[in-house]
Amino acid sequence: MTKSKTAKITLGGICLALTVIFMFAGSIVPGIELTLYAISSVFVAVMILEAGVGSGVILYAAAVLLGIALIPNKLAIIPYAFLFGYYGIVKYYIEKLSSGIGQVIIKAVFFAAVLSIALLGFKELLLGSINLPDLPVIVLIAGGTLMMILYDYIYTLLINFYLKRVQRKGADQMKLS
Repeated sequence: MTKSKTAKITLGGICLALTVIFMFAGSIVPGIELTLYAISSVFVAVMILEAGVGSGVILYAAAVLLGIALIPNKLAIIPYAFLFGYYGIVKYYIEKLSSGIGQVIIKAVFFAAVLSIALLGFKELLLGSINLPDLPVIVLIAGGTLMMILYDYIYTLLINFYLKRVQRKGADQMKLS
């Protein structure tokens, strides 16, 4: 059954509100900022599943713009905007590949590239008050890539939970890669 335009708009509004709530919480709750930004990024995947990639892109853009308008600490939006928010869109396209190994390799390269840019070019801006260990950058990038692969796995589990419990289509709709 296809969803009506009204149902898609309503779902978009709910997902946008939840995204901004988690982004706001990430801007004020110390210690678990990255976790809250990661959770806020799951709603883009929900929009992609329910209304298509275009709706996911619109949700991501709207969340960034609304975050800029509503969240007092504007720098707190940067990790969502540049590290987490668009991941559901990237994941959607990477997982169109048939090879599970290929998917993992592309994700690892993508994560390493994003983390390299973040750590080498914009560390203070993107990570703000998050304290990283005093290790060589290559070690931080390797460790961060492993953490992002774990993030991808948990992200997939959340998508499967949504499919099984909320949408009730079963967990076989998206691969665990």
